[in-house]
Amino acid sequence: MPEVHIAASARTELGKGAARRERRAGRVPAVLYGHGTSPRHVSLPGHDVLLALRTANVLIRLDGLEGGSQLALPRAVQRDPIKGTVEHVDLLLVRRGEKVTVDVPVTAVGEVGPDGLLDQQVVQISVLAEATHIPPAIEVDVSGMAVGTTVSAGDLKLPRGVSLAGDADMLVLHVIPAPTAAQMEAEIGLAPAEEAEAQAAAAPGAAQPPAE
Repeated sequence: MPEVHIAASARTELGKGAARRERRAGRVPAVLYGHGTSPRHVSLPGHDVLLALRTANVLIRLDGLEGGSQLALPRAVQRDPIKGTVEHVDLLLVRRGEKVTVDVPVTAVGEVGPDGLLDQQVVQISVLAEATHIPPAIEVDVSGMAVGTTVSAGDLKLPRGVSLAGDADMLVLHVIPAPTAAQMEAEIGLAPAEEAEAQAAAAPGAAQPPAE
């Protein structure tokens, strides 16, 4: 995975007020920790952080720090619930060759067999991988899978050097029978034409069938 360079500066003012001033200035307060060192409070350019975080498990090289640049992985990201802007980031220090546990997206490719419907239970799994060789995603080829086929975490084909960190028996996806037209109608209720007729019959003043 390529590195994303972001210029970092030390943050000396702490607290909520200082953090709000950072955000108003278009910057993101962050904490850098790991390798037994004391947490370091840094400030990052907001736009650069937003772009970097579009990639899962992005490897960030923080430039401009005292003692030289540092490699880090985002560990916790706080976002504004309405605007979606990044408000705070926790960054974990990493080294080349060091293994870390991360959550990686699971992506299904292909189409399942006839009369089947893919039901994906989880969208990411936990793996152990080198910090500089984290796979962007784990792909599962579901082409032609028949109804009843299941794929557990232990069945996934992981890249070389990557191992499963979670439960191997965890269900990732399975193929279930596709619903029939009758089942779909039962799920959504009356068909549009039938619903219109029912509404017309129930309306005040609606014509009643002649009595026999």
